[in-house]
Amino acid sequence: QVQLVESGGGLVQAGASLRLSCAASGSTFGSYAMGWFRQAPGKEREFVAAISWSGGSTSYAISVKGRFTISRDNAKNSVYLQMNNLKPEDTAVYYCARSNSMVVVTARNRYDYWGQGTQVTVSS
Repeated sequence: QVQLVESGGGLVQAGASLRLSCAASGSTFGSYAMGWFRQAPGKEREFVAAISWSGGSTSYAISVKGRFTISRDNAKNSVYLQMNNLKPEDTAVYYCARSNSMVVVTARNRYDYWGQGTQVTVSS
């Protein structure tokens, strides 16, 4: 069984930065693409960023491209989301997820394991 635990969320002002971390259990972490999703109150969970099994390929939602960076360390079974120049519209619960693919995928139904989420709140 795979367990994912996110950390690093918090309350910040617009323009600030945060780095989210996701620690994964299990020996197969390095074999699958990983992703970050977010869900704001009253909205659907949406794709934010994804990274391939090796870290060699990434994909971003248009709304975060140029501000967020996804990375991974397979030796530490961890994936990260560096978030810069945060905006109030980035406020949401952020979820780490493991896909069923080695290559980058963005569809929510391609992800089969999810963390419990970490709250990010950006004040104006």
